[in-house]
Amino acid sequence: MMRRHVASVLLVALLSGCGVPVDATPRSVSAPPGTFPTPAATATTESDGRVDETLCFVRDNGLEAVTRRVDGVSGVDTQLQHLLTGPDDTERERGLATALPGTVTVAGASATGTVAMIDVREAGEETGRSDEVLAFGQIVCTLTHRADVDSVAFRRDGQPLEVPRADGSLSSLPLTAADYRPLLRR
Repeated sequence: MMRRHVASVLLVALLSGCGVPVDATPRSVSAPPGTFPTPAATATTESDGRVDETLCFVRDNGLEAVTRRVDGVSGVDTQLQHLLTGPDDTERERGLATALPGTVTVAGASATGTVAMIDVREAGEETGRSDEVLAFGQIVCTLTHRADVDSVAFRRDGQPLEVPRADGSLSSLPLTAADYRPLLRR
């Protein structure tokens, strides 16, 4: 019993001697020198607020990523609309094209966690296009360049849609750029 009492007294003595000393009055604290990054400052690469946006287009039956400067970080749906617009004049002069019109009819896009969900409508019967692999690859490669998107899933009428990968196999699972790696141009 005596040992427990001595141990308790020692424990109280040790704990009361540790810690931060208490001041009688509050004291001011100065911030350390230097600047601190803010989320807004790290999200842009230049002071004008413009950021890089990656879009994947078609060149010689392969996919090539291009970087455009845009007026701020785009949402998934907005970036997809930029892709659907196709290459600009300068990009077309460099030999870039798109497989999207007439191949994949996009009804909308959203993000659920790190998966971009793309709603696709039934394409018309006489589209004249047969390069679905490139069209789906353009979408997947464009959206997975985003820091907030790891994979892309497609659905039609709310149901998972099987889409072709570069190897010709079909998948209804979320896809990544690795599924189209053989088509990517350096």
